Order: sequence, then C-alpha cells, then structure tokens
Amino acid sequence: MRGEPSCPRCGGRVRAPGLFADSWQCAAHGSVQPLQPVIPPSVEALTAVVQRTHVPVWMPWPLPVGWLFTGIAYAGDDRSGGRATAVACSGPGPLGGPGELILVAEEPGVGLGSRYAGLEGPDPGSYLNVEKPPQTKVLAAGRPTPLWHVSGTPTDRAVFAGEALGMWLWAVMWPEQSSLLMYDELVLTDLRDAGAEIDLVPCGALSPRLMRP
Repeated sequence: MRGEPSCPRCGGRVRAPGLFADSWQCAAHGSVQPLQPVIPPSVEALTAVVQRTHVPVWMPWPLPVGWLFTGIAYAGDDRSGGRATAVACSGPGPLGGPGELILVAEEPGVGLGSRYAGLEGPDPGSYLNVEKPPQTKVLAAGRPTPLWHVSGTPTDRAVFAGEALGMWLWAVMWPEQSSLLMYDELVLTDLRDAGAEIDLVPCGALSPRLMRP
C-alpha cells in the first residue's frame, strides 16, 4: 500500500528536488517536508518510523481501555529524516460511540498538525491564547506538558496544542465530545524510548482520518 509523497499542509502533489530546487516543492505552499504515504498499523510500521524520525512519536501509553493503534504517517525524506509524525489511535469514546485521536509531533513550519486540525497556516500561532491558563495538561515523556484549546477548527473535532521536547505537540480528536479523554491525566510516551515495549502495542484497522482529515 504505497503511494506518492504529498504536501503535509494540503495533500497536493509535490515535486522532488532537482535542477531548479534543492527541496520538495508544493505548487501552493512552496518548499515542504514531503508527507510519505500512510502506513497501515503494525509493530513493524511503528519500528520503521521510530528508526528514521528526528521528532517524537507520541502515543498514549498505556492506551485507554479498549483503544488500539490505528496507523502512522511521517513527513520527511531519506535525506532529512522524519520532521513530523502523526500517530492515530481509536477506541470507545468517553460518552459512548467510537472516538479517534491523532497525535502530531512536528518541527515548526511543517504544517501537518494544522492540516489535521483543519486550519490554514503551518503552526497554531494566533489560534492559541497562551495568555490564559492551559485547558489541560498531559504527561509527555515524563514531563507535565500544558495544552491549550485551538480555536477556529471545524466543529466535528476538538484540537489542543502545546510544546513538548522542543516540538509542536497537537492532539486532534473526533468527535468533539471525545476531548473529555484529554482531561483524564493522559500519559504520552515517545516511542523512540519504548524499547521492547513497542512489541506490545495492540493494532487495529487503519484509520481513514490519517488520509482524509
């Protein structure tokens, strides 16, 4: 299940580096880190991304009861390595029905988190009001990490963003009511540090949200 790299911000086609540019190019967004084709969920897929990325690969660990790992994507190429990662998990929502969560870690300017959030622009920027206290906190790699609610997003989802390990951390949840999960002392592990525990991650079916946010 392989396709062509695409723009992390819009999903459009990108042109590989060549004579006229030394970076991947999107007609709408210029120089970008190419989003590689979404990888179906498996321990092997997780391991492959973990080995080539320069940014965290966040996952709730332990996963909430009944939740499964449902896919992974990353932006970057063989030369630059992964500069953004997106991990999808799915399970029962706090108020019943299915819930979905995509956690994005990215360097500033990549724009993958904004795409899943349904926003224009590469970073949360003005959509965050950091003058107010954060709406929630998670424990990311053992560090208390504040997250602010992101405004201006489509009504079908809830979005939180903050900074962890020097990178943007986005949490995007469907439906909006699933955001209650973010208030339940969520513990995030960077799977680059998971070691042999990565073999214990339970896998489900591929989340369509990774390809069609």
